[in-house]
Amino acid sequence: MNLNITNVNEFFLKENSDFERKALETFHYQAASNELYKAYLKAIKTDIKAVDHICKIPFLPISFFKTHTIITGSFEPEIVYESSKTTGQTSSKHWVRSKDFYYKSALLGFEEKYGSIKNYIFLALLPSYLERNNASLVAMVANFMQESEQGFEGFYLNDFQGLFDQLKAILKGDKKVILIGVSFALLDFAEQFPADFSELIVMETGGMKGRKKEITRDELHAILKKQWNLEAIHSEYGMTELLSQAYSLSNGRFQTCSSLRDLVRDINDPFSLVKMPGKVGGIKVIDLANIESCSFVETKDLGSLEEDGIRFKVLGRFDNSEMRGCSMMVSAP
Repeated sequence: MNLNITNVNEFFLKENSDFERKALETFHYQAASNELYKAYLKAIKTDIKAVDHICKIPFLPISFFKTHTIITGSFEPEIVYESSKTTGQTSSKHWVRSKDFYYKSALLGFEEKYGSIKNYIFLALLPSYLERNNASLVAMVANFMQESEQGFEGFYLNDFQGLFDQLKAILKGDKKVILIGVSFALLDFAEQFPADFSELIVMETGGMKGRKKEITRDELHAILKKQWNLEAIHSEYGMTELLSQAYSLSNGRFQTCSSLRDLVRDINDPFSLVKMPGKVGGIKVIDLANIESCSFVETKDLGSLEEDGIRFKVLGRFDNSEMRGCSMMVSAP
């Protein structure tokens, strides 16, 4: 299977119901062209020819993004996105050949759930991410701001007063306004500036990063809704190791996009999938946009699938796993 970036844009990122076929073709391509994944498949004694269903695809443990360069094929990356870390941790790195490809993947996922990007204005409260120059979340939101043609940069570090004044001004306009923020910063802002923001879309990305006491996603949403007179809080599920995102428009129930699917594996057996809707297990992610790294990622997140196999809930982290940005906000079952 011979793919280039043009083929990827045309084949993997167009909305198409035949996700399984795409995933299997991606698996066989990466099993042949990704040296690390090939070695991993050999180590676990995978019969590659026998993989004829997505349930049979082995998933690469996410920890390999901390210790290895994960590339399918051969290329010089335009950007290496890096995860946040605390003292003593090793960051994950995602080698990306084309920033434009990442932007297209992220934009596709957003517009599938929210409609045209040009209908929105974006403000961002992402202090821990803005303090780094290679955070994929900042790059994604910056591109959203550019694509929306809003005419100004909407990032805020610690200027809550400036953010509050900007919100009061632009909420009177004809575009919908999205405030996307890391959880601890949204909590700080809400505590200091309660207001009637009933027309605002608030989207949390998770993440206390040791700055505040860990609370459930339901508790976070309840506080933000009360402080800003909101009916619902939206959520984004993404990570450095993925080029696609999932979104929740309420209740912390995420829905995948056309390039993304989640499976749930048994807590005690990484190679056995959970088949019962609602049963808690480890989240495995198929991200077709990861065509040039690895599309099959075994995360350290706990979650459950709903009956449709598309929506899922993130419930926390495996014991003894590192607590990282998007996954440090747990949910009540």
